[in-house]
Amino acid sequence: MNNNPGLGLEELPKELKLILELLKENSLITKGMFEGIDWDLFIRLAIHHRVYSTLFFKVKINELVPQQVVNRFAFEYKKNTFKMLYLSGEMEQVSKLFDQNNLKLIHLKGPILAKELYGDVSLRTSSDLDVLVPISDLSKIDDLLIELGYEKDELVSVLNDWKWRHHHIAYFHPKKQIKLEVHWRLNPGPAKEPSFEELWKRKRTSLTTSNPVYYLGPEDLFLFLVSHGARHGWSRLRWLLDIHQILKQSLNWNKINHLMKKYQFMQVADQSLLLCSRLFGTPLNGELKHRIQSKRSWELARLSVFYYERMVNLHSEPLPLDVANYHKRYLYSIKSFQHKLLFNLSFLYPYPMDMKLLKLPKYLHFLYFPLRPILWAFRKSMTD
Repeated sequence: MNNNPGLGLEELPKELKLILELLKENSLITKGMFEGIDWDLFIRLAIHHRVYSTLFFKVKINELVPQQVVNRFAFEYKKNTFKMLYLSGEMEQVSKLFDQNNLKLIHLKGPILAKELYGDVSLRTSSDLDVLVPISDLSKIDDLLIELGYEKDELVSVLNDWKWRHHHIAYFHPKKQIKLEVHWRLNPGPAKEPSFEELWKRKRTSLTTSNPVYYLGPEDLFLFLVSHGARHGWSRLRWLLDIHQILKQSLNWNKINHLMKKYQFMQVADQSLLLCSRLFGTPLNGELKHRIQSKRSWELARLSVFYYERMVNLHSEPLPLDVANYHKRYLYSIKSFQHKLLFNLSFLYPYPMDMKLLKLPKYLHFLYFPLRPILWAFRKSMTD
Protein backbone atom coordinates (compact mmCIF):
# COMPACT_ATOMS: atom_id res chain seq x y z
CA MET A 1 0.00 0.00 0.00
CA ASN A 2 1.10 3.58 -0.45
CA ASN A 3 2.21 4.66 3.01
CA ASN A 4 2.50 8.30 2.12
CA PRO A 5 4.14 9.91 5.16
CA GLY A 6 2.04 13.00 4.63
CA LEU A 7 -1.10 11.07 5.57
CA GLY A 8 0.35 9.45 8.70
CA LEU A 9 -0.53 5.83 7.88
CA GLU A 10 2.59 4.39 9.48
CA GLU A 11 0.90 3.70 12.83
CA LEU A 12 -1.99 1.71 11.39
CA PRO A 13 -2.14 -1.90 12.60
CA LYS A 14 -0.51 -4.25 10.08
CA GLU A 15 -3.75 -6.22 10.05
CA LEU A 16 -5.59 -3.16 8.76
CA LYS A 17 -2.85 -2.53 6.19
CA LEU A 18 -3.34 -6.07 4.91
CA ILE A 19 -7.11 -5.53 4.70
CA LEU A 20 -6.58 -2.37 2.68
CA GLU A 21 -4.21 -4.15 0.33
CA LEU A 22 -6.65 -7.01 -0.17
CA LEU A 23 -9.46 -4.56 -0.97
CA LYS A 24 -7.47 -3.01 -3.80
CA GLU A 25 -8.37 -4.22 -7.26
CA ASN A 26 -4.76 -4.10 -8.46
CA SER A 27 -3.00 -4.98 -5.22
CA LEU A 28 0.66 -5.87 -4.86
CA ILE A 29 0.38 -8.45 -2.09
CA THR A 30 3.57 -10.12 -0.96
CA LYS A 31 4.13 -13.10 1.32
CA GLY A 32 5.80 -10.83 3.87
CA MET A 33 2.54 -8.96 4.49
CA PHE A 34 1.09 -12.10 6.11
CA GLU A 35 3.94 -12.58 8.60
CA GLY A 36 3.02 -11.99 12.25
CA ILE A 37 -0.63 -11.24 11.52
CA ASP A 38 -2.99 -11.47 14.48
CA TRP A 39 -5.84 -13.22 12.68
CA ASP A 40 -8.33 -12.62 15.48
CA LEU A 41 -7.66 -8.88 15.18
CA PHE A 42 -7.85 -9.19 11.39
CA ILE A 43 -11.37 -10.65 11.71
CA ARG A 44 -12.46 -8.03 14.26
CA LEU A 45 -11.24 -5.22 12.02
CA ALA A 46 -13.00 -6.64 8.95
CA ILE A 47 -16.26 -6.92 10.89
CA HIS A 48 -15.87 -3.49 12.49
CA HIS A 49 -15.27 -1.85 9.10
CA ARG A 50 -18.12 -3.87 7.51
CA VAL A 51 -15.96 -5.07 4.61
CA TYR A 52 -15.98 -8.82 5.31
CA SER A 53 -18.41 -9.57 2.47
CA THR A 54 -16.04 -8.06 -0.09
CA LEU A 55 -12.99 -9.59 1.61
CA PHE A 56 -14.51 -13.07 1.62
CA PHE A 57 -13.87 -13.53 -2.10
CA LYS A 58 -10.30 -12.32 -1.65
CA VAL A 59 -9.33 -14.52 1.30
CA LYS A 60 -10.92 -17.76 0.10
CA ILE A 61 -8.54 -17.92 -2.89
CA ASN A 62 -5.45 -16.93 -0.92
CA GLU A 63 -3.47 -19.88 0.46
CA LEU A 64 -1.73 -17.68 3.04
CA VAL A 65 -4.99 -16.99 4.90
CA PRO A 66 -5.78 -19.59 7.61
CA GLN A 67 -8.83 -21.76 6.96
CA GLN A 68 -10.53 -20.65 10.18
CA VAL A 69 -10.49 -17.06 8.88
CA VAL A 70 -12.01 -18.16 5.56
CA ASN A 71 -14.67 -20.14 7.44
CA ARG A 72 -15.56 -17.17 9.65
CA PHE A 73 -15.86 -14.87 6.64
CA ALA A 74 -17.98 -17.45 4.83
CA PHE A 75 -20.32 -17.57 7.83
CA GLU A 76 -20.57 -13.77 8.06
CA TYR A 77 -21.06 -13.49 4.30
CA LYS A 78 -23.96 -15.97 4.30
CA LYS A 79 -25.55 -14.32 7.34
CA ASN A 80 -25.32 -10.90 5.67
CA THR A 81 -26.78 -12.28 2.41
CA PHE A 82 -29.87 -13.56 4.24
CA LYS A 83 -30.16 -10.25 6.11
CA MET A 84 -29.97 -8.22 2.90
CA LEU A 85 -32.57 -10.40 1.17
CA TYR A 86 -34.81 -9.99 4.22
CA LEU A 87 -34.35 -6.21 4.11
CA SER A 88 -35.02 -6.26 0.35
CA GLY A 89 -38.45 -7.78 0.98
CA GLU A 90 -39.26 -5.13 3.58
CA MET A 91 -37.95 -2.39 1.27
CA GLU A 92 -40.37 -3.44 -1.47
CA GLN A 93 -43.29 -3.82 0.95
CA VAL A 94 -42.76 -0.35 2.44
CA SER A 95 -42.35 1.19 -1.03
CA LYS A 96 -45.55 -0.45 -2.25
CA LEU A 97 -47.46 0.71 0.83
CA PHE A 98 -46.28 4.29 0.34
CA ASP A 99 -47.29 4.22 -3.33
CA GLN A 100 -50.75 2.93 -2.42
CA ASN A 101 -51.14 5.85 0.00
CA ASN A 102 -49.79 8.48 -2.46
CA LEU A 103 -46.75 9.14 -0.28
CA LYS A 104 -43.34 9.91 -1.77
CA LEU A 105 -40.35 7.88 -0.61
CA ILE A 106 -36.68 7.79 -1.64
CA HIS A 107 -34.42 4.99 -0.38
CA LEU A 108 -31.02 6.26 0.74
CA LYS A 109 -29.12 3.12 1.71
CA GLY A 110 -29.84 -0.55 2.34
CA PRO A 111 -30.16 -3.20 -0.40
CA ILE A 112 -30.81 -0.65 -3.14
CA LEU A 113 -27.40 0.95 -2.49
CA ALA A 114 -25.67 -2.45 -2.45
CA LYS A 115 -27.20 -3.32 -5.82
CA GLU A 116 -26.41 0.08 -7.32
CA LEU A 117 -22.77 0.27 -6.20
CA TYR A 118 -21.67 -3.36 -5.99
CA GLY A 119 -24.04 -5.10 -8.39
CA ASP A 120 -25.03 -7.64 -5.72
CA VAL A 121 -26.90 -7.13 -2.44
CA SER A 122 -24.60 -9.66 -0.72
CA LEU A 123 -21.49 -7.52 -1.21
CA ARG A 124 -22.46 -4.67 1.12
CA THR A 125 -23.77 -4.79 4.67
CA SER A 126 -26.75 -2.89 6.05
CA SER A 127 -28.22 -3.05 9.52
CA ASP A 128 -31.40 -1.13 8.68
CA LEU A 129 -33.36 0.74 6.04
CA ASP A 130 -32.94 4.50 5.52
CA VAL A 131 -35.57 6.45 3.61
CA LEU A 132 -36.13 10.11 2.77
CA VAL A 133 -39.59 11.69 2.83
CA PRO A 134 -41.10 15.21 2.68
CA ILE A 135 -41.28 16.72 6.16
CA SER A 136 -44.91 17.67 5.48
CA ASP A 137 -45.85 13.97 5.27
CA LEU A 138 -44.33 12.89 8.59
CA SER A 139 -47.63 12.73 10.44
CA LYS A 140 -49.26 10.51 7.78
CA ILE A 141 -46.14 8.34 7.59
CA ASP A 142 -46.11 7.94 11.37
CA ASP A 143 -49.69 6.62 11.32
CA LEU A 144 -48.90 4.31 8.43
CA LEU A 145 -45.80 2.77 10.00
CA ILE A 146 -47.44 2.30 13.39
CA GLU A 147 -50.33 0.54 11.64
CA LEU A 148 -47.71 -1.67 9.97
CA GLY A 149 -46.37 -2.68 13.40
CA TYR A 150 -43.45 -0.28 13.80
CA GLU A 151 -42.73 1.50 17.08
CA LYS A 152 -41.26 5.02 17.10
CA ASP A 153 -38.34 6.41 19.09
CA GLU A 154 -39.49 9.75 20.44
CA LEU A 155 -37.31 12.82 19.91
CA VAL A 156 -36.76 15.29 22.75
CA SER A 157 -37.30 18.74 21.29
CA VAL A 158 -37.81 22.34 22.31
CA LEU A 159 -39.46 24.97 20.13
CA ASN A 160 -39.54 22.51 17.19
CA ASP A 161 -35.75 22.40 16.94
CA TRP A 162 -36.06 18.77 15.75
CA LYS A 163 -36.98 20.04 12.29
CA TRP A 164 -33.45 21.29 11.62
CA ARG A 165 -31.20 19.98 14.43
CA HIS A 166 -32.15 16.39 13.68
CA HIS A 167 -32.56 14.79 10.30
CA HIS A 168 -34.27 11.46 10.96
CA ILE A 169 -36.37 9.51 13.42
CA ALA A 170 -36.04 5.78 14.05
CA TYR A 171 -38.80 3.18 13.93
CA PHE A 172 -38.37 -0.43 15.03
CA HIS A 173 -40.52 -3.45 14.18
CA PRO A 174 -40.31 -5.80 17.20
CA LYS A 175 -41.63 -8.86 15.33
CA LYS A 176 -39.60 -8.41 12.16
CA GLN A 177 -36.58 -7.07 14.10
CA ILE A 178 -36.11 -4.36 11.46
CA LYS A 179 -35.07 -0.78 12.08
CA LEU A 180 -36.35 1.88 9.69
CA GLU A 181 -34.89 5.39 9.79
CA VAL A 182 -37.19 8.01 8.29
CA HIS A 183 -35.20 11.06 7.12
CA TRP A 184 -36.60 14.45 6.24
CA ARG A 185 -33.09 15.81 5.57
CA LEU A 186 -29.95 14.18 4.17
CA ASN A 187 -27.88 15.60 7.02
CA PRO A 188 -28.46 17.39 10.34
CA GLY A 189 -28.98 21.15 10.09
CA PRO A 190 -28.57 24.01 10.08
CA ALA A 191 -26.63 23.65 6.81
CA LYS A 192 -28.47 24.04 3.51
CA GLU A 193 -29.06 21.06 1.23
CA PRO A 194 -31.22 20.11 -1.77
CA SER A 195 -34.95 20.12 -1.06
CA PHE A 196 -36.92 16.89 -1.21
CA GLU A 197 -38.70 18.04 -4.37
CA GLU A 198 -35.37 18.66 -6.11
CA LEU A 199 -34.16 15.19 -5.14
CA TRP A 200 -37.49 13.66 -6.19
CA LYS A 201 -37.22 15.19 -9.67
CA ARG A 202 -33.75 13.66 -10.09
CA LYS A 203 -34.58 10.27 -8.53
CA ARG A 204 -34.01 6.92 -10.20
CA THR A 205 -36.24 3.84 -10.26
CA SER A 206 -34.83 0.38 -9.57
CA LEU A 207 -35.20 -2.05 -12.46
CA THR A 208 -34.57 -5.10 -10.27
CA THR A 209 -37.70 -4.98 -8.10
CA SER A 210 -41.24 -6.10 -8.87
CA ASN A 211 -42.64 -2.86 -7.40
CA PRO A 212 -41.16 0.61 -8.00
CA VAL A 213 -38.36 1.45 -5.58
CA TYR A 214 -36.96 4.96 -5.88
CA TYR A 215 -33.45 6.07 -4.98
CA LEU A 216 -31.22 9.09 -5.41
CA GLY A 217 -29.86 10.26 -8.74
CA PRO A 218 -26.11 9.62 -9.23
CA GLU A 219 -24.87 13.09 -8.39
CA ASP A 220 -27.22 13.46 -5.40
CA LEU A 221 -26.11 10.04 -4.18
CA PHE A 222 -22.48 11.14 -4.36
CA LEU A 223 -23.30 14.23 -2.29
CA PHE A 224 -25.14 12.13 0.28
CA LEU A 225 -22.42 9.49 0.58
CA VAL A 226 -19.68 12.11 0.90
CA SER A 227 -21.48 14.20 3.51
CA HIS A 228 -22.58 11.13 5.50
CA GLY A 229 -19.17 9.45 5.49
CA ALA A 230 -17.33 12.66 6.36
CA ARG A 231 -19.69 13.32 9.26
CA HIS A 232 -18.69 9.94 10.69
CA GLY A 233 -14.99 10.55 10.16
CA TRP A 234 -14.90 7.75 7.55
CA SER A 235 -14.49 5.62 10.68
CA ARG A 236 -15.77 2.54 8.84
CA LEU A 237 -13.97 1.63 5.62
CA ARG A 238 -17.30 0.56 4.10
CA TRP A 239 -18.33 4.20 3.71
CA LEU A 240 -15.11 4.97 1.88
CA LEU A 241 -15.47 1.83 -0.21
CA ASP A 242 -18.87 3.17 -1.32
CA ILE A 243 -17.09 6.25 -2.69
CA HIS A 244 -14.54 4.02 -4.42
CA GLN A 245 -17.41 2.10 -6.05
CA ILE A 246 -19.42 5.13 -7.16
CA LEU A 247 -16.32 6.65 -8.74
CA LYS A 248 -16.34 3.74 -11.19
CA GLN A 249 -19.64 4.97 -12.59
CA SER A 250 -20.23 7.59 -15.22
CA LEU A 251 -20.81 10.72 -13.16
CA ASN A 252 -21.51 14.24 -14.37
CA TRP A 253 -18.73 16.13 -12.62
CA ASN A 254 -20.04 19.51 -13.70
CA LYS A 255 -23.26 18.74 -11.81
CA ILE A 256 -21.36 17.32 -8.84
CA ASN A 257 -19.09 20.33 -8.58
CA HIS A 258 -22.12 22.62 -8.76
CA LEU A 259 -23.83 20.73 -5.93
CA MET A 260 -20.69 20.61 -3.80
CA LYS A 261 -20.06 24.33 -4.15
CA LYS A 262 -23.70 25.32 -3.68
CA TYR A 263 -24.10 23.29 -0.48
CA GLN A 264 -20.55 23.78 0.84
CA PHE A 265 -19.35 20.17 0.67
CA MET A 266 -16.46 20.58 -1.75
CA GLN A 267 -13.74 20.17 0.87
CA VAL A 268 -15.14 16.93 2.29
CA ALA A 269 -15.60 15.63 -1.27
CA ASP A 270 -11.88 16.24 -1.83
CA GLN A 271 -11.16 14.58 1.52
CA SER A 272 -12.97 11.43 0.37
CA LEU A 273 -11.20 11.43 -3.02
CA LEU A 274 -7.80 11.69 -1.36
CA LEU A 275 -8.54 8.91 1.12
CA CYS A 276 -9.81 6.64 -1.67
CA SER A 277 -6.75 7.34 -3.75
CA ARG A 278 -4.31 6.61 -0.90
CA LEU A 279 -6.10 3.73 0.81
CA PHE A 280 -7.66 1.87 -2.14
CA GLY A 281 -5.57 3.10 -5.05
CA THR A 282 -8.71 4.54 -6.66
CA PRO A 283 -7.75 6.00 -10.07
CA LEU A 284 -8.62 9.69 -10.45
CA ASN A 285 -8.70 11.75 -13.62
CA GLY A 286 -6.53 14.82 -14.13
CA GLU A 287 -8.93 17.36 -12.62
CA LEU A 288 -9.67 15.26 -9.53
CA LYS A 289 -6.00 14.37 -9.09
CA HIS A 290 -5.14 18.06 -9.13
CA ARG A 291 -7.84 18.92 -6.57
CA ILE A 292 -6.59 16.49 -3.94
CA GLN A 293 -3.17 18.11 -3.92
CA SER A 294 -4.45 21.06 -1.92
CA LYS A 295 -3.15 21.55 1.62
CA ARG A 296 -6.72 21.54 2.96
CA SER A 297 -7.49 18.15 1.40
CA TRP A 298 -4.47 16.62 3.11
CA GLU A 299 -5.30 18.23 6.45
CA LEU A 300 -8.82 16.81 6.44
CA ALA A 301 -7.69 13.38 5.23
CA ARG A 302 -5.15 13.16 8.05
CA LEU A 303 -7.91 13.79 10.59
CA SER A 304 -9.60 10.52 9.64
CA VAL A 305 -6.51 8.41 10.34
CA PHE A 306 -7.26 8.83 14.07
CA TYR A 307 -10.33 6.61 13.66
CA TYR A 308 -8.42 3.89 11.81
CA GLU A 309 -5.68 3.72 14.40
CA ARG A 310 -8.20 3.08 17.21
CA MET A 311 -11.06 1.11 15.59
CA VAL A 312 -13.53 3.78 16.73
CA ASN A 313 -17.23 2.91 16.84
CA LEU A 314 -19.13 6.19 16.94
CA HIS A 315 -22.45 4.36 17.38
CA SER A 316 -21.38 2.83 20.68
CA GLU A 317 -22.22 5.39 23.36
CA PRO A 318 -20.99 6.70 25.65
CA LEU A 319 -17.79 7.26 23.72
CA PRO A 320 -14.44 7.32 25.53
CA LEU A 321 -13.75 10.91 26.55
CA ASP A 322 -10.70 11.31 24.29
CA VAL A 323 -12.66 10.00 21.28
CA ALA A 324 -15.70 12.18 22.06
CA ASN A 325 -13.53 15.30 22.35
CA TYR A 326 -11.60 14.48 19.18
CA HIS A 327 -14.76 13.83 17.18
CA LYS A 328 -16.29 17.09 18.36
CA ARG A 329 -13.22 18.99 17.11
CA TYR A 330 -13.17 16.95 13.91
CA LEU A 331 -16.79 17.79 13.07
CA TYR A 332 -16.06 21.48 13.44
CA SER A 333 -12.85 21.21 11.38
CA ILE A 334 -14.54 19.74 8.32
CA LYS A 335 -17.17 22.48 8.13
CA SER A 336 -16.87 25.22 5.54
CA PHE A 337 -16.75 28.82 6.75
CA GLN A 338 -20.47 29.21 6.03
CA HIS A 339 -21.32 26.00 7.88
CA LYS A 340 -19.23 27.09 10.87
CA LEU A 341 -21.06 30.42 10.96
CA LEU A 342 -24.48 28.72 10.91
CA PHE A 343 -23.33 26.21 13.51
CA ASN A 344 -22.11 28.95 15.85
CA LEU A 345 -25.35 30.90 15.45
CA SER A 346 -27.33 27.75 16.26
CA PHE A 347 -25.96 27.89 19.82
CA LEU A 348 -28.23 30.87 20.41
CA TYR A 349 -31.25 28.63 19.82
CA PRO A 350 -32.48 26.76 22.94
CA TYR A 351 -31.55 23.10 23.41
CA PRO A 352 -33.65 20.32 24.99
CA MET A 353 -31.08 20.24 27.82
CA ASP A 354 -32.16 23.80 28.70
CA MET A 355 -35.68 22.50 29.13
CA LYS A 356 -34.42 19.71 31.41
CA LEU A 357 -32.51 22.18 33.56
CA LEU A 358 -35.38 24.64 33.87
CA LYS A 359 -38.90 23.36 33.20
CA LEU A 360 -41.25 26.02 31.88
CA PRO A 361 -44.85 25.63 30.70
CA LYS A 362 -45.11 25.37 26.93
CA TYR A 363 -46.59 28.85 26.51
CA LEU A 364 -43.44 30.29 28.14
CA HIS A 365 -40.93 28.33 26.03
CA PHE A 366 -40.01 31.53 24.19
CA LEU A 367 -38.20 32.58 27.39
CA TYR A 368 -35.56 29.94 26.70
CA PHE A 369 -34.09 32.32 24.13
CA PRO A 370 -33.05 35.12 26.57
CA LEU A 371 -32.28 32.50 29.26
CA ARG A 372 -30.03 30.44 27.00
CA PRO A 373 -26.69 32.13 27.92
CA ILE A 374 -27.48 31.91 31.64
CA LEU A 375 -28.45 28.24 31.48
CA TRP A 376 -25.38 27.41 29.39
CA ALA A 377 -23.09 29.20 31.88
CA PHE A 378 -24.73 27.36 34.79
CA ARG A 379 -24.24 23.96 33.15
CA LYS A 380 -20.66 24.85 32.31
CA SER A 381 -19.93 25.79 35.94
CA MET A 382 -21.41 22.49 37.13
CA THR A 383 -19.14 20.43 34.86
CA ASP A 384 -15.90 22.38 35.44
